[in-house]
Amino acid sequence: MAQLDRFLSAMVSHRASALRLDETALAELEISGAARPVTKAPLTAAQVVSLLREVAPAPSGEALAAGQPTSFSYVSDEGAFAIDATRNAGRWQVRITIDEGRERDRLIDHARDLGGSRGAAAEPVAPTDATPPSNPSLRLVTATHGAIASDADAIAHFDGADRARAMLDVLLRAMVEKGASDLHLRCGEPPILRLHGEMHRLDEPALEPLWLDAMLRSIMPERNRREYTDSNDTDYAYELEGIARFRANALKDRRGPAAVFRQIPATVVSVEQMGISAEVQKLCQLNKGLVLVTGPTGSGKSTTLCSLIDLVNRSRSDHVITIEDPIEFVHPNKKCIITQRQVGVHTGSFKSALRAALREDPDIILVGELRDLETVSIAIETAETGHLVFGTLHTTTAAGTIDRIIDQFPADRQSQIRVMLAESLKGVISQTLCKKIGGGRVAAREVLLSITAVTNLIREGKTFQIPTVMQTSKRLGMVTLNDALLELVDGALIEPMEGYAKAVDKTMFLGALKARGLDTSFAEAEQAAKEAPKPAAAAGGRR
Repeated sequence: MAQLDRFLSAMVSHRASALRLDETALAELEISGAARPVTKAPLTAAQVVSLLREVAPAPSGEALAAGQPTSFSYVSDEGAFAIDATRNAGRWQVRITIDEGRERDRLIDHARDLGGSRGAAAEPVAPTDATPPSNPSLRLVTATHGAIASDADAIAHFDGADRARAMLDVLLRAMVEKGASDLHLRCGEPPILRLHGEMHRLDEPALEPLWLDAMLRSIMPERNRREYTDSNDTDYAYELEGIARFRANALKDRRGPAAVFRQIPATVVSVEQMGISAEVQKLCQLNKGLVLVTGPTGSGKSTTLCSLIDLVNRSRSDHVITIEDPIEFVHPNKKCIITQRQVGVHTGSFKSALRAALREDPDIILVGELRDLETVSIAIETAETGHLVFGTLHTTTAAGTIDRIIDQFPADRQSQIRVMLAESLKGVISQTLCKKIGGGRVAAREVLLSITAVTNLIREGKTFQIPTVMQTSKRLGMVTLNDALLELVDGALIEPMEGYAKAVDKTMFLGALKARGLDTSFAEAEQAAKEAPKPAAAAGGRR
């Protein structure tokens, strides 16, 4: 890599309009009209000439060696640049900017390369004389549904950010068509899809920093662009009308810009589609209380909550307020009035929105994430004072959820919180996604419902006994994670090995598999390895 590329990388990552390399001065980036130094010591004439000669064409290299001014273009992995080197009072002054013409050609070529690498014949898209629509992505070729090859020529007719957005739309369409849950974009890597829980690299060229940065910024709201510039990461939502919505996180790592897009179906999912049990559906008819949906990241918590809110929207006539970051599923008003607020756009934080919600005549409040102690505290108080509150936590079991909530509070408040939580908590749905036989994924849901025995255990701090109560209360609709996994195994939806991997109580799960006469050799080898005696310490070693 040329030494100059390091400066150009900084120029691109900081979205600078120019890079200055002046003799006897610090190297500087021009950002929004202000100069930002990028070296600690002034550059010498030899350093300036050396940086330029390494990338200059022969004629310009000879001019630099002779101390004569010169201008030339340089194309690197970072982009296409115009370099203007002059001499003023015997000192070198160099200004480097983006070569707009060459950069446009380079990005178009890159778009065509993305398509050509698929090995499929592409039909060129004839340009039209019509005025481009406000959303250029609508002009993408739809006959091939996301084939980048056939979209490259259409993209070439867009300008700047529109072309970048159109290319990103192509990748998102391909993601939806393949049924992937996530799209990962990384510098130096081809686009990567998470399909059925596993990563799959697309057969396309690696993404370049300038190109990827342009793609991400092309769809960012202005607030997120500022946040991305200031803190190097931001969350936002993006929608392809009629296709899907996407939850996006843009960030920067050691190689440059990067992003992850999570697919959110364009249509709201119902409890019937999700296979939600009747007992859990009854939680939506409560007038007050706290209902939690928990699970690790990517376990489908948002989708389950979406189906519950949709049931409320269809069956009740109330005011529902959702507080999310960002807004994922968009709920149209049916029987209910739905107010959806996004943290950072419509409100400053979850806790401030939750406090404000109490003055907005709500019946039901959805808190997208119970992030901190104060938000949890307000949610419990709100549930106690006559509102139905839905929320999420990143916990893996129902009993563990209760412990996590209580442990967030100082020791002198935990007794009080136990009493409040015992009265307000009405249900916990803890879920995990499993790989489905034949492809796809299916959710295993542990369900804890509030009954007198559970309430007493929470109040007395004996949450470790809750799984036993759940086991003996199946007739009431309670389900342990092990039972949920065994039901999927019995239904030939998941392999026994997959259920074993997701089980919390593996010994009990293994016993249940053996009782069913299923092959458990995969687990017995693992158990034997764990139970094997450890080798004794070598003689003469430390004591």
